[in-house]
Amino acid sequence: MTQFSFEFDPPKPTEPPAAAPVVAPLVLNLEQMAQLLEQHADYRVLRRLVPCMDYGPHPGNPGASLRVLVLDTETTGLSHQTDKVIELAMLLVQVDAATGLPWGPVEVFEGFEDPGMPIPQAAQAVTGISDDMVRGQRLDDELVAAMVSKADLIVAHNAGFDRPFVEARFPCFAAKAWACSFMDIDWKAAGSGSSKLSALANDQGWFYDAHRAQVDCHALLQVLSRPVGPGTTGLSQLITAASLPSFKLRATGSPFESKDKLKARGYRWDADARVWTCTLASQTLLDAELAWLKAEVYGRRSARLDIEAMDSSVRYSARPGRTVEQGL
Repeated sequence: MTQFSFEFDPPKPTEPPAAAPVVAPLVLNLEQMAQLLEQHADYRVLRRLVPCMDYGPHPGNPGASLRVLVLDTETTGLSHQTDKVIELAMLLVQVDAATGLPWGPVEVFEGFEDPGMPIPQAAQAVTGISDDMVRGQRLDDELVAAMVSKADLIVAHNAGFDRPFVEARFPCFAAKAWACSFMDIDWKAAGSGSSKLSALANDQGWFYDAHRAQVDCHALLQVLSRPVGPGTTGLSQLITAASLPSFKLRATGSPFESKDKLKARGYRWDADARVWTCTLASQTLLDAELAWLKAEVYGRRSARLDIEAMDSSVRYSARPGRTVEQGL
């Protein structure tokens, strides 16, 4: 007996499935891939920072310009009294005073200097600078002085560190106005989670190899060229800060148990003077800080605080400002 005995129709031969259409693979370059990722809410793209060597023509109507020198150092350690500069980088650029935007070509200086001592391993680990890189090298005093002479304002990210080092090595820096992009801009109010330069660059979508002087300068200049708050750039805020007096307050005799409060408030520990310090940008801020110290730190204790009134010619240097007596 077969299936034909029941009058079944014999099976029909099956046809092979139609071949899927051939689709050419989509070939994207790296930048196109990055742009696609940026359009998705779950991805954030960081690009390597590219130094800008020319910021183009003057923005808008020609107006008053300042020559701003952006500076960074690498050193053998943290003390300007015992450690030495091993690398110095400077960028000099014109900045429109009205808009805070840089324009024109960027003048660059970079050089190494032999400190006359082995570079500590800790410094080598941070900077990547070895004894072989600096051996026999010396910074050109005439070139440094010539470039500094053109500047109307010198900017560093943590000028309280860089300024004493370069003034100890080059007297020409002492006669200039300085501003600090770390201390003179309220980055938290501007929406940044950190005041570290690498974090500020990340906020703008850039990464770079930090702790080498020239690339740090380029990163800082580009960060400061962007808006910081409504209608201002970082450069314009620093130009304004340099024109105003400020006050350096030392919390002399503060009780040991207040150290965490002071640190959280933004005070820095001066290891040489063994005192917590902060810098305040106006008399109003000073008055508010004195009230906070009275309420949160000293309480019923009496204290004679050490306060210096400073302008940009001495601010962030190792030189003292005008002493202001203040009791609590």
